[in-house]
Order: sequence, then C-alpha cells, then structure tokens
Amino acid sequence: MSEKSNLPALSKQVTELVLAGSLSHAEQAFADAADQFGDLAVVEVLNNIPPQVTALHMAGFDGGKMSLATLLVPPKAWADSLAFIAATWPDDQIEDDPERIAEALFTHIHGVVFSTDDEERRNELLAAASATDHGSTAFAILFSMAPKEILEVAGEIISKGPYLTGQTTSDNDVVPLAIALAQASEDGWDRALFELFPEFRHSADLADAEYDDDPDAEPTILQRSTKELLYRLRKQVPSTRVAKASRRSVGTNIFS
Repeated sequence: MSEKSNLPALSKQVTELVLAGSLSHAEQAFADAADQFGDLAVVEVLNNIPPQVTALHMAGFDGGKMSLATLLVPPKAWADSLAFIAATWPDDQIEDDPERIAEALFTHIHGVVFSTDDEERRNELLAAASATDHGSTAFAILFSMAPKEILEVAGEIISKGPYLTGQTTSDNDVVPLAIALAQASEDGWDRALFELFPEFRHSADLADAEYDDDPDAEPTILQRSTKELLYRLRKQVPSTRVAKASRRSVGTNIFS
C-alpha cells in the first residue's frame, strides 16, 4: 500500500489516540510512519489533523521530552495549533499561577522555534505564528515575563536596525527569542509589542521608554500583565467540536 493511501488512516489513528490521552502511542505512530515512509509522511499528517489535536499532542511533550511534531510541524499547522494551546491549561492555574503557565508556553514555543539550526525554517515558524492574533498574544505572554528586557531589545532594534547583533545587557532566555522574532517578521514583532504595551503605536516609541523596577512606583508604561494576557488568549480559542475524548481533565471543554 502506498504512503498516500495510508495517510488518512494514520491521521485518524493519531487523532483518536491524542483525544484518548494516549500521547505516547500517538508519538509511536508518528515514529513508525517516519521509519516506513520518511519524515514527509509525518509532515503530511500534521498538515491534515485538526489543529486542536496538534496543540494537545505537542503540549504533552514540553520540557525535557521531545516530539517528532516539534521537529517536523509545518509552520502554518503550528501557527493554527497555537490558537488552541490555551484550552490545554487548567482553569485555576491561570488565576493562581500564571507565571508557571507562561514558562510552559515559553518552553513550547522556544522548543519548536529552536528545534533545529535551520534558520529558514525558524523564520517561517516565527512569521507564521506572529501573523495571527492568537500568535501575537502568545508572544506577548512570553515578553510579559521580561518587560524591561523587551524594552531594551526594542531600543537596540531601533538604534541598530539590520546591524542588530543580538547582544544585550540581559541573559534572560526570552531575549534570543524576541530578537529572532524581530529579525523574522517586523510586523510580527510590532504586533506582539502592541499586545504587551497597548498604548504604543510604533516600536520606535519603545526605544525612548523607561521601565521602573520599583513595584511601588507609578507605572509610566501601560502594560498588560501575564495573567491578563493568558485570559486574553483563552478568549481567542476558537469554538469547535471534535469526537468525544475520554480525557477531559485539562482546560475547558473545548475538546468535548
């Protein structure tokens, strides 16, 4: 049987396994397909399964674990899946521990973007994700963990432009991702900044902004908080219905 004739069955199998909570079995199905048909078979499956399924599968492989989907997900498929990532978050954790969710989201996005040394793929991933409203919000969530550093990056970008070296005074992990986004998509960079700092209408304004570390100081920059942005992304999750899954303990009932 040819690779093409197997793909619909494989897509159905992976979807059912993910929705049943059997992520390890779904990953094994990807691995078997790659061994038998090559990586392009996995790419085709990821292009064809629902984006909410991709989001649920990839969310289970953050941190020290690596999924084939992390390495092979097509840029548009990943950008679409980010629309559903907030549906995988426990409701009470957004309220009680927003930083933990933001860190997990950073691990996910950073893991996909820097999964290989292919600069062209990295730029395509960043451009596709940041071109969407939900992608801009997702990047703003990451930037909200280091607003002072993001202002510094904005200043560096304005002052150095194409000669940006990526060197800043901060070694915060979000800085390389911010610089990579700015280099991949000027529009995507601006969109993420506007999500975090909604009063600014051009990133050049940020070059002259100053961030006060004193928590008691009167804020001079209107900034959305991590929690506010998490709720903002949750509201952007598209309404959809897929086959009923036995696993319903994560997030809302978006997958029911």
